[in-house]
Amino acid sequence: MNHNQLFRQTRLQLACWYAGVMGVILGLCGWGMYEAIAHAHWMTLDRELESVAGTLHDSLEPVLQEPAQLEPEVGRLLPDLCTQNEQCWNRKFTGKRHAIGALHQGYYYVRLLDLTGNLIAVAGVSPDRLPEIERADTWQTLTDSQGTRFHQISVVLHTENGRDWGSLEVGRSLKEFDDYLGAVKVIMLIGLPIALLGVGTASWGLAGFAMQPIYQSYHQIQQFTADAAHELRTPLAAIRATIDSNLRVENFTIEDIVETLKTVDRQNLRLSQLVNDLLLLSRMDQQELPLKPSPCCLNDVISDVEEEIAALALAEDVKLTTEVRVQQGVQVKGNEEELYRLLFNLVSNGIQYTPAGGEVTLILDASDRQAIIQVKDTGIGIHSQDLTRIFDRFYRVDSDRARHTGGSGLGLALAKAIAKTHQGNIQVQSELGQGSVFTIRLPILQLR
Repeated sequence: MNHNQLFRQTRLQLACWYAGVMGVILGLCGWGMYEAIAHAHWMTLDRELESVAGTLHDSLEPVLQEPAQLEPEVGRLLPDLCTQNEQCWNRKFTGKRHAIGALHQGYYYVRLLDLTGNLIAVAGVSPDRLPEIERADTWQTLTDSQGTRFHQISVVLHTENGRDWGSLEVGRSLKEFDDYLGAVKVIMLIGLPIALLGVGTASWGLAGFAMQPIYQSYHQIQQFTADAAHELRTPLAAIRATIDSNLRVENFTIEDIVETLKTVDRQNLRLSQLVNDLLLLSRMDQQELPLKPSPCCLNDVISDVEEEIAALALAEDVKLTTEVRVQQGVQVKGNEEELYRLLFNLVSNGIQYTPAGGEVTLILDASDRQAIIQVKDTGIGIHSQDLTRIFDRFYRVDSDRARHTGGSGLGLALAKAIAKTHQGNIQVQSELGQGSVFTIRLPILQLR
């Protein structure tokens, strides 16, 4: 499996996980919303039934005289009341005032039962053969022979003198309630797949967005590995070629041996420097560098760099000058050896890319609690398309010249890494043919 297939498979797995988790969350939210809606409507039904039953109870008890006996006043309170001995399925509401107007909304019923549970009279809608209830609880949910559900409340009735009269059942059809919840279910069942489709599409896009840094890092590692192998191969090939050529010589002289050893030593030094740079960058990337911060005077570091690199500037016929624009010593917190290497890399880089007769200037300044170090040169400059890449490892603006001077393309990468470990940054401005300016900003510890 190549890396493209691996990344596509990983992206698909990540998108599936996103979609799956979001699907579970949406499902739980939908179920919770459905339960909340159902509970809210159920509580509303209970309160309605309690209100109707309570009003009927308070209206009927004062007119009840004997147990299981219907007084004429009950008929006035409930004009469409039908007793068991009457055929009243064709009776119509007369329009007289009802004790409870809700009974004529088409989904309420009232049932009056004696002490033994036998039905005495009914009013309102007529459920089709409700099942028998062995023990009358306060609340019941029943289903008639046609499959319509009813919710009812049972209340004990007493006569005006406190004797038990029987019971009152007030019920309500749940058809409207069930139809509403059914519509909610349909909406959720249709909406959930549509939502999951949207989530899946978004997950695919988000997975690709999340994979971009990994994909870029992978390509950087590939490029880094290829460049490192190329850089390591060059000195190794030179050493091997030198040894092979000398092995073919039959008569060695002392001068030949010395020259061979010098060549091997030079290539070995280049190889060792490259390996050390790679190890240093790797430790900086992993933040494993044993940095022991201590006060460092940048004035002293700049003086050391100027003294050390003066011979290189002289050999390249480049004028090296320093400008210290602060009257006091500038101290920062960090590692003096690393700061030295940072400036040495920048100055030597400027000298290498400045033609004979040019100038490199090292400037130290301070502003807004920051130390500002600038390395200016009058060299060949950097093309605008290269400015964003010059800090990449093994990247060279002029590969042929860099190889001639022994550069590995890690100097600027090390400079940026060192500035970062010192809570600073490095920037570059350049014009092709006019030179470059590298600016380093570091937090000041104190001025002295």
